[in-house]
Amino acid sequence: MGFTSYASTVSFRIFIAAMLAMAGFTVRADIQPGKEYELLSPPQAVETGKKIEVLEIFSYACPHCFNLEPDLNNWVGQLPKDVEFRRLPAIFHESWMPLAKAFYTFEALGMTDKLHGEFFKAIHVQHLRVDDEVTLFDWVEKRGINRKSFADTYYSFAIQSKAMRAKQLSKDYGINGVPAVIVDGKYRTYVSLGGGHAGMLNVVDQLIKRARQERARK
Repeated sequence: MGFTSYASTVSFRIFIAAMLAMAGFTVRADIQPGKEYELLSPPQAVETGKKIEVLEIFSYACPHCFNLEPDLNNWVGQLPKDVEFRRLPAIFHESWMPLAKAFYTFEALGMTDKLHGEFFKAIHVQHLRVDDEVTLFDWVEKRGINRKSFADTYYSFAIQSKAMRAKQLSKDYGINGVPAVIVDGKYRTYVSLGGGHAGMLNVVDQLIKRARQERARK
């Protein structure tokens, strides 16, 4: 095969790949309820005011949530200014309550950025057992955090109230598993519906656009 024929073949293959990629994007952009996402019924109130709310519902016990973290963090770092990302710890049964309280304690002490990822890693990589609160308190103390301050916050009425509300919201959002993402209190999607991490985040991007258009019409 001469160079001209070879170059023509390569160019043709690149053209076909580009067309297939564009076709794939068109299908992904044209997302449909019941396929790539679900409608919440009834819609839920958001806590972000004028900003579009993107809510990840997760659990520290969930390996899929842990695996999603790197891609999710990169995506969150590129969100538009009119979008606010939040997290909600899911509580499907009482054994998940301590994990939710740990999340809200990190948040109350302003240590989410420092401890959220580390706690995930401790559980899924280092196999930390958090069956009891003493183990959790030992873990945070080893990271230079005052044990008593952490424990007092963890046992506080405010943290207990937030955890109880998270338990109720886990039902109100109608999720059947985690991780789940809720967009502006109206749309629900999962990694499985998106066909993977990147696919789900692409779906969320499209839902953000829809939410923005809906807000503009009000």
